Amino acid sequence: MPFYKRTRFKDSGFRRVLPLFLIIFSAALALLILTRKGSIYDFSFRADEEEEEESFSFSSSLLGSDSQTLLKLGDFRPKLPKMNGIAISLEQRNRLPPRNIDLFPNLRKNHVKIVLYVHNRPQYLQVVVKSLANVVGIGETLLIVSHDGFFSEMDAIVKGIRFSQVKQIFSPYSPHLYPDTFPGISNRDCHDKDDPSTSNCSGDADQYGNHRSPKIVSLKHHWWWMMNTVWDGLPETRRHSGHILFIEEDHFLYPNAYRNIQLLVNLKPKKCPHCFAVNLAPSDVKSKGEGWGSMIAEKMGNVGYAFNRTVWRRIHEKSKEFCWFDDYNWDITMWATVYPSFLTPVYTLRGPRASAVHFGKCGLHQGQDKKSPFLITGSRRSSWRRRIWFLISKRIGRLRL
Repeated sequence: MPFYKRTRFKDSGFRRVLPLFLIIFSAALALLILTRKGSIYDFSFRADEEEEEESFSFSSSLLGSDSQTLLKLGDFRPKLPKMNGIAISLEQRNRLPPRNIDLFPNLRKNHVKIVLYVHNRPQYLQVVVKSLANVVGIGETLLIVSHDGFFSEMDAIVKGIRFSQVKQIFSPYSPHLYPDTFPGISNRDCHDKDDPSTSNCSGDADQYGNHRSPKIVSLKHHWWWMMNTVWDGLPETRRHSGHILFIEEDHFLYPNAYRNIQLLVNLKPKKCPHCFAVNLAPSDVKSKGEGWGSMIAEKMGNVGYAFNRTVWRRIHEKSKEFCWFDDYNWDITMWATVYPSFLTPVYTLRGPRASAVHFGKCGLHQGQDKKSPFLITGSRRSSWRRRIWFLISKRIGRLRL
């Protein structure tokens, strides 16, 4: 009799837990099926995209399809052009991990990432790469090279880098990738100073009476694509909150450049807490520095500049002003529209001596010949550009710290 009671007690207990067991088993089975089909992975990836798009109002081409909206500008919804085969292959290359991880498996803690912005001037790029190879501490960080489309000679130079981790990204919307359609040249596009009413063409001229030149406007488009991709698109950088150093294919870096940028980043909160950035060179590209025994705060320059994610978010908030300003120079656009909207002088902190220098001639196509680039400390600006430079410099001035 006692044995019978114990058995009946066990049976009733089993019946009570049986429904719970079946529910747990069914949930586990469903979880296994969903995981194998990839549904869970896809859902988490979309959620991450939606979170980033809400935070930054940007959806990188590296994270989505070519039909996604780039910017949220009121009722206006600009769309990316449909990528062709070459652009798709470049987008796939953008997803590759950095090279030379076997040589430099670990990045130094609190390192400053470096982004090199290039077009198609291989003679200049060779000089820059050689200068980077001699920079002290270059092996501690990640070098990202942002290409304006694909040019085999430029690609080969970067593939030869062995002094640090290096990642290449290629703008899939460079005009030379689309020879017969936007953003390249379409059949009915107006050129130079064509009059649409007499030339049977279509287009809106800029403030100087010139129609869109794809090779020229790509300077600004590439810079904006690079900034959005680096800050909000790449897995290597989209969670990075520290400073990122930006240089170009005609910026020669001295061996002390990286150590100086680290020092400037560390000193900025103490020496110039209101500075937006740090620079390796004076804003006047003709200057090599004052040689003083103190640091300088002045208007932000375009040679060896570095800022953090907080500054990037403020820049990105002015996307409409940047994109709508009628000028193909990204730096002039920033100085004329974006920085003034901050309603405070945009100071940068730098040392009394330059650690980087601009060389060669200004212009997208200068330096594409086979001759060696001629090293100079500056270049002649047009009269209108000098006037803008003078007005901005006069308003901000310099501070000796």
